[in-house]
Amino acid sequence: MPTITFGTKAIAANTGDTVLETLLKAGIPAAYGCRQGLCQACMLQSLDVSPPASAQAGLAAYQQQQNYFLACSCPVDGDMTIAIPGQGIGYVTAVLDAKILLAPDVMRVVLRTETLIPFRAGQFVNLQRGDGLIRSYSIANQPSSEPIIEFHIRKLPNGRFSTWVFEDFKLGDVVKVSSAQGGCYYQCEDKQQPLLLIGTGTGLAPLYGVIHDALAQGHSGTIELFHGSRDREGLYLIDELKALAAQYKHFHYTPCVSGSWAAQDFAKGRAHDVALQNRASLKGWQVFLCGHPEMVKQTQRTAYVKGASLNHIYCDSFTVSA
Repeated sequence: MPTITFGTKAIAANTGDTVLETLLKAGIPAAYGCRQGLCQACMLQSLDVSPPASAQAGLAAYQQQQNYFLACSCPVDGDMTIAIPGQGIGYVTAVLDAKILLAPDVMRVVLRTETLIPFRAGQFVNLQRGDGLIRSYSIANQPSSEPIIEFHIRKLPNGRFSTWVFEDFKLGDVVKVSSAQGGCYYQCEDKQQPLLLIGTGTGLAPLYGVIHDALAQGHSGTIELFHGSRDREGLYLIDELKALAAQYKHFHYTPCVSGSWAAQDFAKGRAHDVALQNRASLKGWQVFLCGHPEMVKQTQRTAYVKGASLNHIYCDSFTVSA
């Protein structure tokens, strides 16, 4: 008889019953709605085996890749360990491998994890300090055979975690790293589809990863990056991105400054305004929006009005936490 493990409970299941039926029979108040795979209220996550395709119908690609499934559509045919999405997040130990100052208040932080963490450039993880303090940061590098994961961390006024990273986090020091989450990553089936990426501040981190991932996978369509800040000091990796644009003719980089005057090769204005002001249609584009929540929300709406499919607009809002 198959066993469904949910938290601390091991439930004997009948083969052929759905996971939802198994939970309800065991007296577990699992969430559900239509029981037809439409409302997605019963979505759970498998922590070990891959769910059947029928139980993942209608889910986003990133949810499928992270073993999310609909309990009402998932027949039991073997042992399975499940969790409510987000509650099954595990942590591994990582040591600080490098710290590189990218701007006066932005640090490139490179961690080496004890084991390889599956991730895609542009997703995010939680970092947990020794005292339990947790902050979320987006991933700026592609996965490789090395257990390396990279972030761009901005030092915030009175920021407990970011100040610690800048001042007290030393090479060889240890933090905990969660499993990767989020759907803001490169996932083009059509390598010629144009990509528009707009970011503010350290919203560049996931976009930087997405761009390198796309180029590494042979993306041949136009890739346009607009990175914005109020002043010149808020921008970083300028030379690297200009060099990348020189190397790949289909990649275009526009640094944007909305406040003080900037150099001639910088655009004047907010990144999303500059990116969209002369663009009549975004039909057929993939759009990535990362950074300030208001920018992300406003630009998501504008991109949709201009024809971008909601399924092709990927967002990562950066909420500030002290």
